[in-house]
Amino acid sequence: MNLFDVQDKVVIVTGAGRGIGRSVAKGFADAGANVLVCSRTERELITLREEIEATGGICEVAPCDVTVQSDIEHVIRIAIEKYGKIDVLINNAGITKKMPAKDIALEDFKQIIDINLTSVFLFAQLVGRVMIEQGSGKIINVSSVASSQGLTGSIAYAASKGGVTMLTKTLAIEWAEYGVQVNAIAPAYVETPLVEVVKQTREGFEAAIINRTPMRRMAKPEEMVGACIFLGSEASSYMTGETIFLDGGWKAYGL
Repeated sequence: MNLFDVQDKVVIVTGAGRGIGRSVAKGFADAGANVLVCSRTERELITLREEIEATGGICEVAPCDVTVQSDIEHVIRIAIEKYGKIDVLINNAGITKKMPAKDIALEDFKQIIDINLTSVFLFAQLVGRVMIEQGSGKIINVSSVASSQGLTGSIAYAASKGGVTMLTKTLAIEWAEYGVQVNAIAPAYVETPLVEVVKQTREGFEAAIINRTPMRRMAKPEEMVGACIFLGSEASSYMTGETIFLDGGWKAYGL
């Protein structure tokens, strides 16, 4: 028995156009899952589907604004009409804007909370209803080391990710009796387009992060795949409400 088998599972990945979401979607497809990828940018999703299909994988594209309920409902309809079920939801979509807390505009704060936290709840709630009806399902939320440690210049991001961690715990205990497991992964800095923007706008940022990380490098997006496969498979059958930190030793290292 392969405890890590995800063959033929139906997996929805949000924020799949680039970065962590793209790598996780490809990882599940390579492992034999039927992947439904979501993002606001359809062009990126189409190229992702082409990459997955070129290696024999199965991928459906569903452009989606994760802050719009009707868009999420459309994604769910596609999954149910095509496959008749949803096995795994990976809530990955997220943004950040680096600025001091004293300067951040309320509209920027709200936008980050809406995309990073409110959309996670909304997608989980709507997919969770399907999973409760099925009697099974796994939800994987992408949190961050910022969920447990303050990061300067990231007040809204840190608040949103702290919320994701507690949302994960609460959904897990509410839905455990229905066979629905809810867990999270919490990366430190990953080499994604989101982090690349910060690297280009903050002098010395990359060197500071590498020096602060015991493994002396940032993570690669594909290094998030293994934990997600674990959480999406029977290997994690007795695990719920937990957050796996993928941080190169960041959280363990105290100063």
